[in-house]
Amino acid sequence: MTDQTPETTQLFLTAAMPCPYLPGKTERKLFTHLSGRRASMMHHLLSDNGFRRSQNLIYRPACEGCTACQSVRIVANAFEPNKRFRRVRKANADLSIDVRPTVATFEQYDLFKRYLDARHVGGGMTQMSYRDYEFMVEDTPVQSVLVEYRIADLPDQPLVAVALTDVMADGLSMVYSFYEPDLAHRSLGTFLILDHIAQVCSAGLDYVYLGYWVPDSPKMAYKRDYRPLEVQRGSAGWTELED
Repeated sequence: MTDQTPETTQLFLTAAMPCPYLPGKTERKLFTHLSGRRASMMHHLLSDNGFRRSQNLIYRPACEGCTACQSVRIVANAFEPNKRFRRVRKANADLSIDVRPTVATFEQYDLFKRYLDARHVGGGMTQMSYRDYEFMVEDTPVQSVLVEYRIADLPDQPLVAVALTDVMADGLSMVYSFYEPDLAHRSLGTFLILDHIAQVCSAGLDYVYLGYWVPDSPKMAYKRDYRPLEVQRGSAGWTELED
């Protein structure tokens, strides 16, 4: 099945699959391919309408009778870190941050596997080979980067976190991130978001795109903490999330 955007981009609808966020629900997605010289323009246009990139595809949920998945973004310049966020930044002050091209390495893949095995037991991504990981990172038709985080004070400077990030016209979109599961005391997942907020502010941009938020999903609850947070509400556009 297909649909058309006003820009005549052809959209396809996936078959129904079990919802990964709400038990007993099914999900379907609208998607299209990003390719050619219009890829960056379409990426920005569709992202502004609640779509999300995965490799050379961009998609959004299109579930019958359910609109729980909502695209969210942090208004970076208005964000004020609370005491917990300031503690996380202090705990990770010894990390070096390196923005690199989207080239996969075995060091990244080893960390990726440790993260999945510890945090997503039984998930579909746990079966990903190095080749699969390589495609996830490198198969991008838009401007993307890998942000690597290392403990600079240790002799071997171990890699402890990685973020695959799209560079948007108005900010950064965090496509996928992973980190050392044995360093829970550092709250690395939180730190990666805080660092992206700082990078957006330093670049004079506006937003950090966090993907989808599902109000009734415990695994998505953390996104509410990054205020002000805007939600994409279809024809109403982006509106601030209220308490």
